[in-house]
Amino acid sequence: MIVSHARVHAEGAAAGHAAAHATGATGAGSVVLELGEDIGVLVLHAPARLHGTEIEISPENSGPHGRRTHSLVRERATASGTSYAAVYPDVPAGRYTIWGDDGVAAGTAVISGGQVASFHWPG
Repeated sequence: MIVSHARVHAEGAAAGHAAAHATGATGAGSVVLELGEDIGVLVLHAPARLHGTEIEISPENSGPHGRRTHSLVRERATASGTSYAAVYPDVPAGRYTIWGDDGVAAGTAVISGGQVASFHWPG
């Protein structure tokens, strides 16, 4: 599910908390990645139109109503230009569903321990 940064987080909604996000560009070295034996990272490459939205992922075997993790698509400024991505650090190894609008799966990513996986938003 794609969530606008102005909306309440799913966890925050249950607790009654709204979340605010800074969506300015990030520079090199601004994301800390935790990698380990059973822990990986997902970098979701997105089109500019998704800047400022949250994209949710969940373990593939949890189904459409399972617990989800979300990350904000941010502008990433590098020497080679501007790109847009959401980064999911500290993800347990496994297969994950990437959720698009209206609860429709946009794809699947495989996270391996000690590695960084990439997913490119379809379209």
